[in-house]
Amino acid sequence: MSVIKPSLAKGTRDFTPVEMVKRNFIYDTIKSVFRKYGYAEIQTPSFENLSTLTGKYGDEGDKLIFKILNSGEYLKDAKKKSFDFAQDDNSNQLIPLISEKALRYDLTVPFARYVVMHQHELTLPFKRFQVQPVWRADRPQKGRYREFYQCDVDVVGSESLLNEAEFILIYNEALAKLGLKDFTIKINNRKIL
Repeated sequence: MSVIKPSLAKGTRDFTPVEMVKRNFIYDTIKSVFRKYGYAEIQTPSFENLSTLTGKYGDEGDKLIFKILNSGEYLKDAKKKSFDFAQDDNSNQLIPLISEKALRYDLTVPFARYVVMHQHELTLPFKRFQVQPVWRADRPQKGRYREFYQCDVDVVGSESLLNEAEFILIYNEALAKLGLKDFTIKINNRKIL
């Protein structure tokens, strides 16, 4: 009997207790600044309906979404629908038959879904932040991972440019509280083009 050597899935990593202390300090510091400015934390599920995620990132982005296979005998349904397994170019037709859910690619699309689903409960402007893991099914290169944390802070229900100015204050304060001194915050706007 062969012995299976434990290993990590490519593009993932473990965090030691010492690393977790440092990570939690960073997360707690950033979250405290968000809360100070009136942002509320939300969390969304790790996976969404595939139909919610696809079509939002373009063809290339859709290819980087980790699809979750339906549980049970998912191929039986594909065979019932007379799917032609012999054709090479019809994988996009097979996906909806075997996968209805996917791991979130970022936090933006799940947040948009959240706002639509809870629109009658939210007081506008709604200021939210999220710090949660996301997944991308690409070939990881040095310093890039398939699983990583994303930090988002957003306002919906207001067109005021004061929100944009507030974001600059938030970023500046969070980075300074983390002990960073030599940083530059750059502003970009498509209207300039």
